[in-house]
Amino acid sequence: MKIRSKSISAAFVLLLLVSVPALTAQDLVILHTNDTHSQIEEIRVGRGAGAGGVHRRAEYFHQVISQYGRDRVLLLDAGDYNQGTPYFTVFKGDLEMELMNALGYEVVAIGNHEFDNGVNEFARRLSKAEFQTVCANYDFSGTALEPYVKPYTIVYKNGRKIGVFGLLANIKSLVAKQNREGLVYIDAYEAAQRWADYLKNEEHCDLVIALSHLGYSGYPNQRTDINLARNTRNIDVIIGGHSHTFLKSEKIYPNLDGEDVIIVQAGAQGEYVGRLDITFD
Repeated sequence: MKIRSKSISAAFVLLLLVSVPALTAQDLVILHTNDTHSQIEEIRVGRGAGAGGVHRRAEYFHQVISQYGRDRVLLLDAGDYNQGTPYFTVFKGDLEMELMNALGYEVVAIGNHEFDNGVNEFARRLSKAEFQTVCANYDFSGTALEPYVKPYTIVYKNGRKIGVFGLLANIKSLVAKQNREGLVYIDAYEAAQRWADYLKNEEHCDLVIALSHLGYSGYPNQRTDINLARNTRNIDVIIGGHSHTFLKSEKIYPNLDGEDVIIVQAGAQGEYVGRLDITFD
């Protein structure tokens, strides 16, 4: 399978000033976010001041869906949608859940900050989710999260079968012990290869996406997006988070078979929405 793609990160400054191109032959438009960190309003201070805001993201989602149709647009988030503003402190993540449901997210990965109030509290919030939460490299058996988190999901778009599995960094040094009780880590490469092979070879998915909260960098011996691409097979696209990396356009790395793997990531705090347009040959 060949994929022709482009990645556009849409910034929202003051007013929504996004120019959506005329409808073309894209089979699939993926809109993705990561590390929004409870940034409900526009960013008020720092480099991104004046950008972001859930209201602007909602408007952009609406524009793209209106142009291409819901059957051609896939909405994804790569985790850490909790923690970072008083909205999380006061409302304990309920507001973020309501807004993500309203925005129409379909598949969401888990970030380390989703555990800041513990496993049971995270499970309580996920019981209200209208999207699928995926994480393939942890065993949630026997925990309150078991009913709500699956290794992968399959989404059907425009006659295509899209397999999405999730990955989360090793949270041993990121999350307090009492807040990750009962979770069993599985090596990210091992889990990724297992489910990528399954989705590609057994489910015969047209596209396999790793929705990753590992981080982008290529440091040797670290489980990151770049190294994931280089050390696995059957992953077509990695949509990343955790490192808050803003990739203005997609990066491409060869996998173990020398085939291209596309990697994208859209910064942090909702300042950008990543967009990946895909045409299947």
